[in-house]
Amino acid sequence: MTEMPLTHKQALAAVIQALGGVWDTQRAVLALRVAGYEQTSDDAAGKEARRHLRDLADDGVIVRPDPDQAVYRLT
Repeated sequence: MTEMPLTHKQALAAVIQALGGVWDTQRAVLALRVAGYEQTSDDAAGKEARRHLRDLADDGVIVRPDPDQAVYRLT
């Protein structure tokens, strides 16, 4: 049986849960690149990382303690 690769969101969630700490766009982009997900440009990589961070916050995996900063941490 072949295993399905993780989605970008699942890969980012796994790294965040493993490492903990504070997560911003740059750290999320790096985590996705290390997981093998490379975007065509830095702008595209940042947009994707921010979208996944917002989605993970909506799912309750991470929280954004300060609404004025795009920085997240584990719940």
